Amino acid sequence: MTATTLRTTPPTEDPHSASAARVAFVPAGPRRRRLDGAWWPRSRDLRAELPSLVAALDERFGRIGHLTVNNSLWPEVPRRVAVNGRTMHLGWFGAEQDPNEICVLSTRAGRWDLLVVPPETGAREAERLMASASAPDNALTARALLATVRGGGAADDRRPGEVVWETEGGATAVPA
Repeated sequence: MTATTLRTTPPTEDPHSASAARVAFVPAGPRRRRLDGAWWPRSRDLRAELPSLVAALDERFGRIGHLTVNNSLWPEVPRRVAVNGRTMHLGWFGAEQDPNEICVLSTRAGRWDLLVVPPETGAREAERLMASASAPDNALTARALLATVRGGGAADDRRPGEVVWETEGGATAVPA
């Protein structure tokens, strides 16, 4: 596997402990992808989950300035979360952002979109999802990747706005 998994705990500690972030990233390279990796939180409590994620992200990309999620899968989306001695700003979107993605914004490294592996996912399936999301050749969105890995076949890989655009004659319209 070419993906890298970051730990927020020293190597002598168990990487599966409650304090370790379960994240995987696409190896560094010039090509922009739909997904830049994956995160597998242990719960849907953002206040509890974000500190270890942000620590792992800070380690890899430098100081993370902002995160956004789709609010449909999180019971509570706080505007600010205390993380590592600072306040992290958290934004949320509805249909504009895939429910199974978290968007990470860093002042140094730019934007990263990570698949959010549902917390209730079993270990074997989560490993497959994380490996697929962090594969250099992955071109699927989070929704399509979840559908494919779970055996449901490929889902429509376009965001809702793209579907409306094309069904109303957008990009596929032929000039009269």
